Amino acid sequence: MPSTLHILVAEDDPHTREALVTILEQDGFQVTATPDGESAWTAFKNSPPDLVCLDVMMPGLDGYEVCRRIRKTNEHIPLLFLTAKSEEIDTVVGLELGADDYVAKPFGVREILARIHAILRRTRLLENKPDAPTRYQMHDLTIIPTELRGVRDETEITLSLRDLKILQLLHDHPNQVLTRDHIYNHAWGYDHMPNSRSLDQHISQLRKKIESNPANPTLIQTVHGVGYRYEPSQNLSK
Repeated sequence: MPSTLHILVAEDDPHTREALVTILEQDGFQVTATPDGESAWTAFKNSPPDLVCLDVMMPGLDGYEVCRRIRKTNEHIPLLFLTAKSEEIDTVVGLELGADDYVAKPFGVREILARIHAILRRTRLLENKPDAPTRYQMHDLTIIPTELRGVRDETEITLSLRDLKILQLLHDHPNQVLTRDHIYNHAWGYDHMPNSRSLDQHISQLRKKIESNPANPTLIQTVHGVGYRYEPSQNLSK
């Protein structure tokens, strides 16, 4: 299972910044958020992230200057520009400076996550993690962690890092009942208080993605009052 990826977010608007932190943490990323270019550059030097999201227009150092500095020290780290401007010249400048992609504000949750997942796939960052398996099977579902997706009958299913953590944990403990606290601590981290409701809601959404029949799940089975279990030998014809 890929270890938690660290994203640095530089955004001067507090509402947008807080929304980005929430979105990315819910998707399983570790996030460092800064309100301006200078603090973003300091944070980058102190704890180099796996991916950077940079607002273009910030007080002090703007996103372009932060990008220039980052590229002088690291030519390969994935970098996504956030911009309220739609003029083509701004897009061109950003890409010429070495950004991997850009997102125009306002943006939706699905769009920002899709762009980040696409960058990670293109840069194949996940494959560089030494503990990331190439792929594994759960019944008729093939899971490809390095590409943040699953495949069933040639149909692709987009998976988040948190989805992958849950599935990997279940896959690695076949036929065992895993408690809600165990799964939550593994997928959210020990710095979050265990929250059964958040886990159950996430499992419900994950089942909609991966189960052939979410109303009768075979991959993630509920063990009432305890947690969840994966049975690899279950008879799928039932």
